[in-house]
Amino acid sequence: MPEKKKRKFAVGPVLRVFWTHMRPYPLTLSIALGGAVLSVVVDVITPLYYKRFFDVIAGAVPSDDLIAHMLIGIMLTILGFKFLGWACRRSSNYAYSYAEPHIMNDLSQTAFSALLEHSYGYFVGNFTGSVVRRITRLSRAFEQFFDNILFNILPLLVSLGGIIIVLFLRNRLLGGVFLAWAITIIGLQFAIAKWKMVYSLRAAAKDSESTGVLSDSIGNDTTIKLFTGENAERSLFKKVSDELAQLRFFSWRFDEYVNGVQGLLMISIEFILVYTGIHLWQQGAITVGDFALIQSYLVAAIGQLWNFGSNLRRMYEAFADATEMIDVMNLPREIVDVPNADTLAAHDGKIEFKQVQFGFADGAPVLSDFNLAIRPHQSIALVGPSGAGKSTITKLILRFYDVTGGSIEIDGQDIATVTQDSLRASIAFVPQEPILFHRTLMENIRYGRRTATDQEVIEAAKQAHCYDFIMRTKDGFETFVGERGIKLSGGERQRVAIARAILKDAPILILDEATSSLDSESEALIQDALEKLMNGKTVIAIAHRLSTVMKMDRIIVVEGGKVAMDGTHDELVRHEGGLYQKLWDIQAGGFLSNDSGEPVPAEDEDGG
Repeated sequence: MPEKKKRKFAVGPVLRVFWTHMRPYPLTLSIALGGAVLSVVVDVITPLYYKRFFDVIAGAVPSDDLIAHMLIGIMLTILGFKFLGWACRRSSNYAYSYAEPHIMNDLSQTAFSALLEHSYGYFVGNFTGSVVRRITRLSRAFEQFFDNILFNILPLLVSLGGIIIVLFLRNRLLGGVFLAWAITIIGLQFAIAKWKMVYSLRAAAKDSESTGVLSDSIGNDTTIKLFTGENAERSLFKKVSDELAQLRFFSWRFDEYVNGVQGLLMISIEFILVYTGIHLWQQGAITVGDFALIQSYLVAAIGQLWNFGSNLRRMYEAFADATEMIDVMNLPREIVDVPNADTLAAHDGKIEFKQVQFGFADGAPVLSDFNLAIRPHQSIALVGPSGAGKSTITKLILRFYDVTGGSIEIDGQDIATVTQDSLRASIAFVPQEPILFHRTLMENIRYGRRTATDQEVIEAAKQAHCYDFIMRTKDGFETFVGERGIKLSGGERQRVAIARAILKDAPILILDEATSSLDSESEALIQDALEKLMNGKTVIAIAHRLSTVMKMDRIIVVEGGKVAMDGTHDELVRHEGGLYQKLWDIQAGGFLSNDSGEPVPAEDEDGG
């Protein structure tokens, strides 16, 4: 399968992020790790008493009461160690059950916060589902990493270290054989896990892609039905999921090969150690109890080493999953505040574009030497053909993108030198297609000013003429609007967005054809609300229907990334051969004049 982009994998960045989030919990982590270590130490010491037990039995007479009391004493000692091990494990697990969920929660919050810091352009270029998947993967990756450390890797290392020390003390040959075997197994597992890492990264990326395809399809369910695209979507998802299945199949089949080789090594060490032990026993170098000791250690070590490879590979897979989100966290932000950025003080709302240059990285320039001055409290409309740069102008004011040349000033302050928060707090934006949160109507409107009282929210809803339809719903302002506001009509969503802008009451207002989704009756109501909203504010309106901009103070015709014409409606419409007149002539065919001489939609002549 071709690989679109090779990704570099490194454990270091992942561990640094994990460690940063572990540091606030020193006590609980110390108890968790310390308890786990002590419980394993107890497990290493206990077989020494079993060795002594069998050594006593091997040389004793069954009827000897003294020997019986000695054996009971050994068993009581073993019982004491087992109780100590139990207490250590319970303490470790209790501390673990507190620390891990809190660290996972902190990681999720850090990832979400870092994601929100990314600029508009990042979200435009990425699947929502894939991004969400990366956030959840980071916390799950830590869970897998910490579980493996606490329950597998750390106990294995302590256990192997203890076993090797004990065996060396009993006999150097036994210790040497076991050490060589353990190094071989662990070294082989590390090499395999590292080699397999590239496939784990591919699987993680393909899983994110699969989630993105699912999210994209589900979010466009209506479009799929309208264009009978069910089979096409099934084919697309089948293609991606089949590729993911192939990667998983390779991974799991490879694991089986590794397990087969590992099984042979496990069988071999048991035979070699027992065979060596027999010769040492014949020489009197070890006792019968040592065979019990060896067998106890073999059972413990083989069980832990058997799972070591799969646990190590799972941990590397966790690193691969975490890497996807950490890449996003470390990705340079396209739009950043300059050091010691000022707070924008937008009192009058004067806006100036000074020789602004802008173009997207993968396309032709959008604006070239663009100059425009908007006086305080003035209302202007941006009109022009599609692709002229109207929407780009508003996005530059909001600093969704940075200009590549020139500057934009608000009340004499370069917006590139002020904080993004203070800039956007000074601007209210009503988009053509508003998207709402899957929250209540009260919460969606209050988003304009989150400190607003319920009464202020209700008043804004009344001004936006959405109070009546809200009160017709079963739960009123506590009605949930559905994902992206799907439970509301287009006009209702638009009015909620306008209510939100009214509540914000910012000195600068940007309207992207804010009445385009409304029926004629609603539009008349909203136009009245907008006139009140626009009063005393600097207003920039993107206009697609020229009938909506006739009352604006100025109309700016944008063409080829520059201001082609600038004036009132009456001035521009009289400009023979001008672009505005051409646009007006095209649209005027669908309008008739009313008593005041202003055009109205032909369909509205009889109230339709």
